[in-house]
Amino acid sequence: MIVGGGFGGMLEAANLRKLGVDNFRIIEKGGDFGGTWYWNRYPGAMCDVESYVYLPMLEETGFMPSSRYALAPEIFAYCQQLGRRFNMYENALFQTEIKDMVWNEKTERWTVTTTRDDVLSTKFIVVAGGVLHKAKLPGIPGIENYKGKSFHTSRWDYEFTGGSPSEFMDKLKGKRVGIIGTGATAVQVVPRVAEAAGELFVFQRTPAFVGYRGQAPTDEAWFKSLKPGWQDERIKNFTRAVCGQQPEENMVGDEWTNVMWTDTTKYTEDPAEAAELERIDFEIMEAVRARIGDAVDDPETAEKLKPWYGVRCKRPCFHDEYLPAFNRPNVHLIDTNGKGVERITENGPVVDGVEYPVDLLIYASGFDVAATYDRLGFDPKGRGGVSMTESWGEGPHSLHGVMTRDFPNLLMISTVQGGFGTNFVHYLTETSKHCAAIIRMCLDEDITQIEPSATAEEDWFNVLMSKVMGVGVYNASCTPGYLNREQAAGDMKGARAASFMGSVEEYADYLIAWREAGELVGVEVTKAK
Repeated sequence: MIVGGGFGGMLEAANLRKLGVDNFRIIEKGGDFGGTWYWNRYPGAMCDVESYVYLPMLEETGFMPSSRYALAPEIFAYCQQLGRRFNMYENALFQTEIKDMVWNEKTERWTVTTTRDDVLSTKFIVVAGGVLHKAKLPGIPGIENYKGKSFHTSRWDYEFTGGSPSEFMDKLKGKRVGIIGTGATAVQVVPRVAEAAGELFVFQRTPAFVGYRGQAPTDEAWFKSLKPGWQDERIKNFTRAVCGQQPEENMVGDEWTNVMWTDTTKYTEDPAEAAELERIDFEIMEAVRARIGDAVDDPETAEKLKPWYGVRCKRPCFHDEYLPAFNRPNVHLIDTNGKGVERITENGPVVDGVEYPVDLLIYASGFDVAATYDRLGFDPKGRGGVSMTESWGEGPHSLHGVMTRDFPNLLMISTVQGGFGTNFVHYLTETSKHCAAIIRMCLDEDITQIEPSATAEEDWFNVLMSKVMGVGVYNASCTPGYLNREQAAGDMKGARAASFMGSVEEYADYLIAWREAGELVGVEVTKAK
C-alpha cells in the first residue's frame, strides 16, 4: 500500500511497476493524482525550480515542459500523464484517507481502515504523505471573528474571485483584498491579485529574498537534442551547484545555482575562511537588496521589502513580477516590523493599532512541516499496539529516515531523519527507488518482516548530527521559519527530527551503498517458515 498520490507516491508506484510489483493500492485524499499540485491551484502557481530538473521521469514519458518554470495546471496535467503512463489509476483509491493503521503480529500484515470504511490488509506500507499538504493558518488572535470571505491559498475559491489559474479574476473588481504572508506562495499570488483587486493590502512579517527568475519558453530544438541520461545528469548537477559543491560545469545556470554556488553555512574553525564566507553571503544579499531598490519606486516601501538575513536562512524566491506589483497605486505593503498581524477583527487585520477592513482575506501562510505524524491524519500502531507518537515520544528514531523500529514493513518517504533538498523531487526519486528495492528484496527472499535495530538507528542519528554543525550555527542567527523550526530552542527531541543536511546525492549514496552491500546491515528480518 502506498499512502499519498503526489510525486512521492507516484514515483513509488512507478518504481514498483518497474520491479514487477503490481499488487498495490494508492490511498489519496484528493480526487486525482498530483498531491500539492492537485490542491494548489492559486493564480500564478508554478514550480520555482527549473522544470527540466523538477518534473520527474521526463525521458520515460517523453514530455516536454512548455517553459523553463512550468505553471501549476501544466504540472497537474503531467501528474495525470504519469499516472496513465504507469497504469496507476487502476490501483488508486481517491478521496480516501487513512483512519487507522495497525500491525497484526499473527498475520504479519498491516490492517488499514479508511475514512470510507474500507478494511484493507497489506504486507508493506510506504507512507509518502509529503510536506506540503496540511495547510497552516497563522495563530493570530481573533482569526475566527472575521466576517468577510477568507481562504488559504491551497483552497482557492474561484467562485468568489472569478477567473481561473490562468484567467483574470474579474469578480475582484472594486474589492479590498488582504494577503497575510510574503513567502514563496505570496510572491507568486500577489502580482495576479494586484492586477484584479480594487485595493490590495500585503501584510508582511518578514521580507522575502526575491531574485531574478528568467522565465522563458522551452527551446524545442534544444530539448530534442538532449542525449539519453540527460535528466539524471542535469538533476545531479543542479543539486551539486545549490549545495555549494561548484561542479565544473553549471548546466542549469539559473539564479538558484548562482546564489547558492558557495555554501556559506559551511562550518569552519579558520577565522579567515569564516570571514570570507560571511563576506560572500553579505554580498549576495546586498545584490538582492539593490535589485529591490531598483525595482520598487517608493524608497520607503523598497526599504521595507529588503531582507536583512542570510542567503540560506529562508528558501529564496525568484520572480520578476512580485516587486513591480508594489509600484501599482492600488497595492499597499503593511509591514509589521517582524511582529506579524496583531489581531483580526470582524472587518480585517489590525497592525500597530490600525484596522484594515477588507472584503477578502487570503492566508498565504504555508504548510505544517512539523515532524509529528499526526499532521498526516493518522497514527500507526506497531508492535504491542504502541503508536508512532508514543514510540517517537523522545524524538524520531529510524534507519535512513525510511524504517523505524517496532513498525515492521513500514517504509517512509519523509524529511524526518531523511533527505531534504532545494529540488525536493530529487529526494523523492532516490528514496522511492530505495523503498521499492527493499520491497522487491523482501519478496524475493521470503522476508515477512523487516525493521531496523536500535543500534542502527542510533548510528544513523550520529551520521545526521555529523552533518548538522554548520547549518545549525547558521540557522541560529536566522529569522523564524520552517528551516529553523520557527526559532525553537534547541533540544534533543527537535534534533532527532533533523533531516540529512548533506546533499541529496550524498544521502542517496548511503541508500545505494546499503543496498549494494546486500548484507541487510542494521536490520532484523523474519523469514517465512
